[in-house]
Amino acid sequence: MKVLHTIKEVVQWRTQEIDRRGKTIGFVPTMGCLHNGHATLIKQSVQENDFTVVSIFVNPSQFAPDEDLDQYPRTLPEDTKLLESLNVDILFAPNAKEMYPQGIPLDVSSQRGPFVNVLGVSEMLEGKTRPNFFRGVTTVVTKLFNIVMSDNSYFGQKDIQQFIVLNVMVNELFVNTKLTMVPIVRADSGLALSSRNKYLSPEYLDISSNIYKGLSEAQRSIESSRVERHATIDRKTLLKEIETVWEPFTNSGDFEIDYISIADFNTLNELEQVKPSDKIVISCAVNVFDKNTNNTVRLIDNIVM
Repeated sequence: MKVLHTIKEVVQWRTQEIDRRGKTIGFVPTMGCLHNGHATLIKQSVQENDFTVVSIFVNPSQFAPDEDLDQYPRTLPEDTKLLESLNVDILFAPNAKEMYPQGIPLDVSSQRGPFVNVLGVSEMLEGKTRPNFFRGVTTVVTKLFNIVMSDNSYFGQKDIQQFIVLNVMVNELFVNTKLTMVPIVRADSGLALSSRNKYLSPEYLDISSNIYKGLSEAQRSIESSRVERHATIDRKTLLKEIETVWEPFTNSGDFEIDYISIADFNTLNELEQVKPSDKIVISCAVNVFDKNTNNTVRLIDNIVM
């Protein structure tokens, strides 16, 4: 595996060092601190493509000034070993100056240069709490797509809104790559794997598994309603089922609910009634207060039906 740090090196590899005729490049963009969820994306890319590129870049433009950019876990030596074991061809690990030649202050009003906005699906859910988050994601991913020029690009379902936003961007800016969404990888408890899980103590990792258990209650109700083809189920009923599972943890102060969404998969518009024919995503963001470490960790999860 080659470890490259500059755009020039990646372009040279892509244009001069390999023969792309009839061959494909798969790409997995990450922020590092790799876990089995990332490994699943990478394995699929390696299986489906002749070459696989993985990027590791903690992207400043998707962090607000009060968020955890400096604390975000950086584990490049360990990540490099994992990527080598997975038969990745290229690790692209640029610095911020390489990706943002004019610099990238966290204050949006001070930022200079081109940025990409995908209006509509970016402003809801995660976009309400983190208003410039998707602007940062779409900007850096556009840059990475232009650098790597991948035929296929792989993203995890855990960041479902990110995938939907990027899919709109790729389709409507005519970016020449195919996006693949890979299902969520979960711990035995059901907790979705996340780099931010490192902030939680073992006790609170276990407590956090109830996030998925709550969403699963709504999933079961929708599945039951689909047995009766003409049955619909009310949004309020589904929210109540989720909140009932979480109630002991919200009452104790372990959980603070940011949002629960029951939405159309393509538009992310909230549904008041769920019909059997609807393709939906049940998603949430929950702040977990770990009383053992005094860390507050924001976890997201979803189920697609």
